[in-house]
Amino acid sequence: MIRYIRRAAGLCFLLLIALLINAARVQVVASGSLDDNPANRRTAIGRYDGPRGDILVGGRPVTGNEDTGQQLRFERTYPQGPLYAPVTGFSSQTYGTTLLENAEDKVLSGSDPLLTAFPFWNDVSGNRRSGGNVVTTIKPSMQEAAYRGLGGKRGAVAALEPSTGRILALVSSPSYDPGELSGTGMSTTYAWARLNAEYTQPMLNRAIRQTYPPGSAFKIVTAAAALDAGVVADVDAPTGTPDPYILPGTRTTLPNATKDCANASLAYAIQWSCNSVMADIGVKIGLAGMLDTVSRFGFNDRKLRIPSGVAPSNFDTRMTVDQLALSSIGQFNTTATPLQMAMVSAAVANGGDLKQPHLVERVTTPGGRTLSQTDQRSYHQAMSPSTARELQRLMVRVVEDGTGGKAAIKGAKVGGKTGTAQHGLGNSGTPYAWFISWAQERGATGPAVAVAVVVEDATGVRGAISGGGSAAPIARAVMEAALRD
Repeated sequence: MIRYIRRAAGLCFLLLIALLINAARVQVVASGSLDDNPANRRTAIGRYDGPRGDILVGGRPVTGNEDTGQQLRFERTYPQGPLYAPVTGFSSQTYGTTLLENAEDKVLSGSDPLLTAFPFWNDVSGNRRSGGNVVTTIKPSMQEAAYRGLGGKRGAVAALEPSTGRILALVSSPSYDPGELSGTGMSTTYAWARLNAEYTQPMLNRAIRQTYPPGSAFKIVTAAAALDAGVVADVDAPTGTPDPYILPGTRTTLPNATKDCANASLAYAIQWSCNSVMADIGVKIGLAGMLDTVSRFGFNDRKLRIPSGVAPSNFDTRMTVDQLALSSIGQFNTTATPLQMAMVSAAVANGGDLKQPHLVERVTTPGGRTLSQTDQRSYHQAMSPSTARELQRLMVRVVEDGTGGKAAIKGAKVGGKTGTAQHGLGNSGTPYAWFISWAQERGATGPAVAVAVVVEDATGVRGAISGGGSAAPIARAVMEAALRD
């Protein structure tokens, strides 16, 4: 009898060991997959059990929380949703997070270990961490000026502080209300379907996620390459470029939209946007020289983050000579985000030193104590200081006596460059209107702001569309707001 009791006890002991091993497997090995299992709602319930931290602009929150009393208790709100959607993105109980809501999710959701005084304290105590706050670099007046200037037209604005890399405005138009996507249920599903079906793509962040042919605005990059490489020693000297100019190795004539481009100087070519001169200069620089310069401005960088990811701007690494000529005037396969073109302008404005662009000033506890702060650092030395000074002078000439007159601001020093980019099959699409610029108060030590504006559906007769006419007034409004603050 005792023998059978011993056998039964041994079997129970083995079952207990097996139970403990399985419990350990579930807790340690399988816990990750169980947490990620769509059928497990405990993670979602815990995530939305408390209010999310806020994103701040100008010291004030542009996000909020609504207590719904439902199982997923707190929903995200956006009091000025369309205005700041290109900055905040959305936080949705159904569709996840985007942009800053995604890049800073650990802080905002309260899961970042920095939010606790002692490591793992909340895990031991069972308390929920309160969400921290994200303080942005955006200036409300500039954001509003850019949003009003675009007026619902498809396009984007990016503005930087040249000396620091702080992003002062980031607008994409048309926009949308992220609050429509915050919750669950049919209304959220319908809003998602409607926004994705609209041909204007309101959820596309055109400022950092859409690339466009930059057209003549890119000529500033080509001019920087020419001056740094010594291809052009005197900006006011004739270049010897013929007009009409035939693309090398072809029978194709490159047209100019202005007169007197034959044998024009680099200064005249920038002032009045001569295609022939800048294309010929690009050929003389050569592909290797152009690639070296464009990389220092940020083209072909697939790792740029602000902290949200930025679509890479493109300059082909393999081209024929005629393609290089077209690429040097911002056509062929050359494309750029508005943020990238604001970086071009900022590099010129800051003496050639291009600062790392960033959108987050610092992150804080719910009470406002700083947890971390973004360091201001150099991204690249895009050009020599002497080249930057020369390009500043040429960009001022564009505004004071060239194609960019509508960007002029009384009492301020303004430099700019227009661009009209052809696109579509056989260049049949409505041209994109570009304007890049910077502004400096008289007597100030340096420019206060650098701006890039692109307008997709510029109004007016196709042949009359230009960056100077459609985009420059928007840039001026943004620069005026920067100088007032």
